[in-house]
Amino acid sequence: MSQQDSGTEPVSIHHWYDPESRPLSITDGEDATVWDEDGNEYLDFCSQLYCTNLGHSNAAVIEAMEEQAGKIPYVSSAKRSPTRDRLAEKLARVTPESLSHTFFSVSGSEANEIAVQFAREYQDAPTVLTRWRSYHGGTYGAGALTGDPETRATIERHAATSGTAKFLPPIPKAFDTSDPQELAQRAGEHLEFVIRNEGPDSVAAILTEPIAGTSGAFTAPPGYFDHVRDLCDEYDILLIADEVITGFGRCGDWFGVQTEDIEPDMLTFAKGVTSAYAPLAGVSVTPEIASFVRTNGFDIGQTFGGHPMACAAGCAAIDEYADGIIDGVTDLEEGLASRIRQLESKHDVVRDVRGRGGLWAVEFADPETETSFHDPRVDDGQNPVSAVLHECRDRGILLGGGRPGFQIIISPPLIATKSEIDRAMDALDDSITAVFD
Repeated sequence: MSQQDSGTEPVSIHHWYDPESRPLSITDGEDATVWDEDGNEYLDFCSQLYCTNLGHSNAAVIEAMEEQAGKIPYVSSAKRSPTRDRLAEKLARVTPESLSHTFFSVSGSEANEIAVQFAREYQDAPTVLTRWRSYHGGTYGAGALTGDPETRATIERHAATSGTAKFLPPIPKAFDTSDPQELAQRAGEHLEFVIRNEGPDSVAAILTEPIAGTSGAFTAPPGYFDHVRDLCDEYDILLIADEVITGFGRCGDWFGVQTEDIEPDMLTFAKGVTSAYAPLAGVSVTPEIASFVRTNGFDIGQTFGGHPMACAAGCAAIDEYADGIIDGVTDLEEGLASRIRQLESKHDVVRDVRGRGGLWAVEFADPETETSFHDPRVDDGQNPVSAVLHECRDRGILLGGGRPGFQIIISPPLIATKSEIDRAMDALDDSITAVFD
C-alpha cells in the first residue's frame, strides 16, 4: 500500500507545494516512460521539469557517474578537478563562438544569480533588465529577475531584492499586432525606451530566454533578437541568454540562442546539461569577462558547484547529444508540430499553439470572448486547463502546466518516438474534448 493510500502524511515536503494536490510518487523510469509506486505507467511528456532530455535510462551517463564515484566522488569547488575541466572544454566547443570559459554552480537559479553578479561587477552598474512573463528561478535574487507574478510575489511577500527592471515580451498581445515585422519593431523600440528611461549607464545586462520556457514557449519574431543585440552594443549592455530550459537540444540546436544566430556575452544553463541525472548548472562567459574574473577574483562559491559526479554525467550527456540526438530534434519537431496544430484546428478552445524543437505550448481561451477561461493571476476558482492536465494524467500522459496557467507545456524527452508522440497527442485531444465538450 502506498503512503498516500494508507493515509500517512509523507515527511518530505515537495516543491511548488499545494495542500490540495496529490503528486505522483514516481519510482521507475525507462526512456520516455515512468512508473508510479502503484505500477501505473506514464509517458513523460514534460521531461519531469523540462530536463530529462535523454530520457530516464541512458546507460552512458549512468556509467560515467559510476566510474567517477569509483575514483573520487567529491572534490571541493575551490580546487581543480580533471572531470570539471574536461566538461568546461566540451562546453566551449558547443556553446556560441563568443563564449570560452565556464563557472559551474548547482541550479539554474544560482547560475542566473552568478551571471548577474558577474555583469554588475564587470559593468560597475546595478540594473538588470528582464521580461515580464519570464522565469529565471525561485531564489531571492533569481525570483526578483523573474517576470512571473506567482513566483515573484511569493518570494517578495516579506522582502525583495533591488537592481531589476522589466520590459514587455515580444508577443502580439503586448503590442497589439500579429504582424511579425511590426511586432519585432515595436518590441525593440519599447526595449530601447526602457533602457533610456532606466538610464543606459545604470543597466549592466539584459537577461532573457531566447525561447520562452514555462511562460509559454513563445518564439521571438524574426529580427527581434538582432535588434536586442544591436541595442546592447549601442548602449554597452551585456546580453545574457538564460538557456536553463532551452539548452542541450531542447529547441533544435545545442542552445536556443543559436537558433536565433545571436552571440551572447554570457549564457546560463542547467537541467539538460546532465539530462537531470545529477544537479549541475553554470555560466559560460566571453574571454573578456573570464579575464576580468581571473584578474579581480570572485570570492563567492558553492559547496556542490561543479560536483565531479555531475560533471562526469555532463561529459557523457554531451557525447550522447552529439551522437545524433540533437540532429534528431528536427524529426521530433515535425511530429510534434503537426499533431499540436491539428488540435488548434479541431478545438475552438485552443487559442494558440507555438514552440520550437521539443518545446511547445497550447493556450486555451473562450472562443466567444477570446479571453482566458481562467487566469490564475487575477481569477479565483477552478481552472479548466488544470482539469485537462488531470485528464491527461488519467490517460497515462504527463504534461506541464504553463505560467500563467491558461496554457499547457509539451516538452518530451528528445528520444521520444513517433508512436509515443501520437499516443500523447491522442490523449491530449481526448482530454480537451472531455473537459470542454
